[in-house]
Amino acid sequence: MQKLVLLQSKAVPLPAENIDTDQIIPARFLKSINKEGFGNNLFRDWRYNSQTNEPISDFVLNNPKYSGEILVAGNNFGCGSSREHAAWALTDYGFKVVVSSYFADIFRGNALNNGLLPVKVSDEFLKDLLSTITENPETEITVNVEEQSISFNGKSETFELDAYKKICLMNGYDDIDFLISKKAEIEKFEQETQKVYEQ
Repeated sequence: MQKLVLLQSKAVPLPAENIDTDQIIPARFLKSINKEGFGNNLFRDWRYNSQTNEPISDFVLNNPKYSGEILVAGNNFGCGSSREHAAWALTDYGFKVVVSSYFADIFRGNALNNGLLPVKVSDEFLKDLLSTITENPETEITVNVEEQSISFNGKSETFELDAYKKICLMNGYDDIDFLISKKAEIEKFEQETQKVYEQ
């Protein structure tokens, strides 16, 4: 996974609430276990006309004025089924951070396991952020993982982040990478433990 320490980016506003994992990546696209390629079908049923397969011009991902590595969504993002493919689709599309005022627990875990940072903010902060980036798509948002803060236009909030997942994000580790990073300490512990048993 890529390291995520400090991100400064424009953002894509998606104010809909209760966006579930089937809307993020429809079930018919879950045939692959390879993480690549899912971004092509992110929000597929919202992005494309089901009859003509043409892009729906008024959907935000098809609007060229919005871009960036941050998705700002409405309340209760990632609800529904527990499919990890939802996180795969978002990261494969290019998002590194999703901002909402509430995340479904399983989605939050899946996101963090795949290097995607879910930033939970207050309802007021979210409303202000959505309004600002909708009116001014050039707005820069700063997400500081070390300080656990998000800011724009002089406004800032802190967010919660599990200490272990914070280490993983900042170093680009998945769970296996983290264990490998502790190899020397593990081997030292094993040697010391072995000496105790041999006494």
